[in-house]
Amino acid sequence: MEDEELNRVIEELCESKAEEFRLIGYEQVTGKEVWECVNEKYIKKGQPELHEIVNDILSLKVTRFMNFMTLSAYKGTQF
Repeated sequence: MEDEELNRVIEELCESKAEEFRLIGYEQVTGKEVWECVNEKYIKKGQPELHEIVNDILSLKVTRFMNFMTLSAYKGTQF
């Protein structure tokens, strides 16, 4: 899979997860924020296999996402 295609697939998955969160009441969630949350753990361990990325996106729970957003706000991280 080429980088462009891989990026497009990851972007679509993140947007799908953001839409799922919006359906349950978290109306301001974006695909970019979902990716930032998932990507946070890759900074330390490096780039994982594609199946791990897909699993991490699709299995992301709203509690983990909200914890990430809260800590990011506390640290002053801009999205």
